[in-house]
Amino acid sequence: MNSQFYMDRESKFGAHNYHPLPVVLEKGEGVFVWDVEGKKYFDFLSAYSAVNQGHCHPKIIGAMIQQAQILTLTSRAFYNNVLGEFEEYVTKYFGYDKVLPMNSGAEADETAIKLVRRWAYDKKGIPENEAKIIVCANNFHGRTVTIISMSTDPDSYKGFGPYTPGFITVPYNDLAALEEALHDQNVAAFLVEPIQGEAGVFVPDNGYLKKAYDLCKSKNVLFVADEVQTGIARTGKLLACDHEGVKPDVLILGKALSGGVMPVSAVLANDDIMLVIKPGEHGSTFGGNPLAAKVAIAALEVIKDEKLAENAEKLGKVFREGVNQIKSEMIELVRGKGLLNAIVIKPKNGKTAWDVCLALRDNGLLAKPTHEHIIRFAPPLVINEEQVKEAVAIIEKTLAQFV
Repeated sequence: MNSQFYMDRESKFGAHNYHPLPVVLEKGEGVFVWDVEGKKYFDFLSAYSAVNQGHCHPKIIGAMIQQAQILTLTSRAFYNNVLGEFEEYVTKYFGYDKVLPMNSGAEADETAIKLVRRWAYDKKGIPENEAKIIVCANNFHGRTVTIISMSTDPDSYKGFGPYTPGFITVPYNDLAALEEALHDQNVAAFLVEPIQGEAGVFVPDNGYLKKAYDLCKSKNVLFVADEVQTGIARTGKLLACDHEGVKPDVLILGKALSGGVMPVSAVLANDDIMLVIKPGEHGSTFGGNPLAAKVAIAALEVIKDEKLAENAEKLGKVFREGVNQIKSEMIELVRGKGLLNAIVIKPKNGKTAWDVCLALRDNGLLAKPTHEHIIRFAPPLVINEEQVKEAVAIIEKTLAQFV
């Protein structure tokens, strides 16, 4: 059974809602993955930054196995002896009073939306059903109906209406537009990605987040940071907001919160915000299950113990310096922060970012295009300098093939 067999089987029995790069993986360890034919690759996507701690990290897998043999799920109908341990650990880790655990990043975003709307009615005094949330053009917060209702990407929202109301869209990295939108007295929150990952690793101007936060504070509007992809050390700090000393009123986490082992997400806030949600008003059967709790604690311990934020900060500079030295007409722009980076590809002789990714695969490195002309490069944060330089050499060799 070769790669084609597995791809054909997925195509026959699975929904066609993804267009994967044609490679079939069966094993992962650290920064590497192997396909079913045994070929080894650098993983430079990290499951969209879910595998920051590297594939199958032994500490995280060990915590999972140990807890899986004791108790996996109780639902929140009962207490268990692990959830409180996780809640104490994660709130102290990020500096908040309370956490509401969920599973996927999209669920966490939905949770944050409900939370800030309820806060708007109970605390700010906005009339019922009138609360608005400011969002940014080219955002990506997930795939649920409410979340696509704030999307500006037709691939995300077209054909799935009617849409959920209550959102105001402003350009990303545009403080004047944000200030204008904040004049609306029914605005409850500003929901923003500190770096727009799915949009192509779009990094805002220095000072944007801090000034946006200050504008929100001046209008009694909650600053909500979606750090599902940028958080957990990816950008060279524990949170991308930390680069500007901003502490979000509501923090949304997911992906690497479990080290890529299982779906774990969370929303963090202080008591004056979080406690507007009362029993029966929000929840999840699997949210905060004992297995997820133990896995998330281990995943966060790895981030600190192995100094992965510091590694991302250092090696991100090595990566960008290396790529910027590559002589290729196809490199239009290199941008990023920490180990969340992207190359904007200029098509050449009809060859696009997709063709470059196919050639990278052939040369032993896996990455994926976003928006057709951008390639995102986000390896596990356990990568070392020698491996980064080897990966840059693969990118240089690959681009040299497009003459």
